Amino acid sequence: MGTTDVDIVIAGAGAAGLAAAAAAADSGASVLLLEAHETFRSGSNTSMSTSMIPAGGSRWQKEAGIDDSPDLLYGDIMAKTKGKADPVVARALSDVSPRLVEWLADDCSVPLELVTDVWFPGNSRLRHHCVPDRSGRTLHRHLLDAVSARSQVTLVVPSRLTGVEEAKDVLRATATRPDGSQDVILTNSVILATNGFGANEEMVRRYIPEIADGLYHGGDGSLGDALRIGESLGTDTASLGAYQGHGSVASPHGVLLTWTTMMSGALLINSDGQRFQNETIGYSESAVNVLAQPGSVAWAVFDQHIHEKAEPFADYQDLLTMDAVKWVDDVETLASWIGCAAEDIGQTLNTARRSALDGSEDPFERSNWAHTLEPPYAVVKVTGALFHTQGGLMVDENGGVLRDGSPIPGLYAAGGAAVGVSGDSSYGYVSGNGLLSALGLGLLAGSAASARLVG
Repeated sequence: MGTTDVDIVIAGAGAAGLAAAAAAADSGASVLLLEAHETFRSGSNTSMSTSMIPAGGSRWQKEAGIDDSPDLLYGDIMAKTKGKADPVVARALSDVSPRLVEWLADDCSVPLELVTDVWFPGNSRLRHHCVPDRSGRTLHRHLLDAVSARSQVTLVVPSRLTGVEEAKDVLRATATRPDGSQDVILTNSVILATNGFGANEEMVRRYIPEIADGLYHGGDGSLGDALRIGESLGTDTASLGAYQGHGSVASPHGVLLTWTTMMSGALLINSDGQRFQNETIGYSESAVNVLAQPGSVAWAVFDQHIHEKAEPFADYQDLLTMDAVKWVDDVETLASWIGCAAEDIGQTLNTARRSALDGSEDPFERSNWAHTLEPPYAVVKVTGALFHTQGGLMVDENGGVLRDGSPIPGLYAAGGAAVGVSGDSSYGYVSGNGLLSALGLGLLAGSAASARLVG
């Protein structure tokens, strides 16, 4: 290989970039980590997540007596996406998942625990691992601490990767500062970890128009940089219509109401006092359903039992601090709060109660009635939102970016910059897919880029 300024350049300091940097440094590589936005500690998709990382067959699951495996995780991903997930990436992420969470805990000092009190749609096993407060901000802080402890990594903020060119035996990366000045870096490998294009309104309207008018609830750095750089190099792309939405972002607060409420028995009710979907389908596909209601809003209705289920989530604590969770004593007050007729919402609640108690057929085919609501009722006004895109550059099992089906030497992508494992729409998203793609492909890409130095 030719003479380089640094072994590996990584663009983006979210979960994908930080995992790649740590993995590369552990293999002895020198790493230049570029982050374009000074708000990345609180404004990345990682920091805005609930820190849920799915893994099949981890030691935490074994200790809890949960029979899981990479094969079962892969099967659940393919079932949820109706067979449309990229099989190479889905297989690679499923296989690396138990090693990933153990590496995060043992080598990166991330305090992970297994979530056993919540079932997430699309999963046949309890397999989500998270930090104790279930906060992406906490996860991101631990990842950043892990990278800061590795002297081989140099973090530069703000500096945006704006170009990658192929040169003899090396890659030429261009980094641009906010004042327009530029640095050209010669490197053996570049890892694109700049997330997707959710913050780029023009790209969203072009590729996923169904969610273009929804709230954007994602990182401000998700501007499509990887797609733009990939286009300049003629790379392959896939699943650009895929995304993770969410049907319960508190309005106007802009804070996530955890879907744990729905899985525990909450109802989604529109301004006419009517339910409009099975609340236990995925929260991603629920976004457009909520946006289709009058005023593009709905109300999540639950009770004290479900409130206690949600309390461990940091986002829910934020909603309590904001006074976004309102409590009412009876149906009449609930109707007044929503702005509908008391008899309408009363009938809605009674129909749901009958389905829950005696198994009578639910109009929306909901079968998971974990709990029947009892007054007093909690109510939160919510809307549908786009969290992050799930399509991107096609990659191989190591995160290597493909062009005409073959990897470009030294170029990798991870997280939202790469094709995800959610198929080609919103319904294929399984809780935690985003972080699994970010951290899993980050680990694989960082390791593969380091291996090139020896190879």
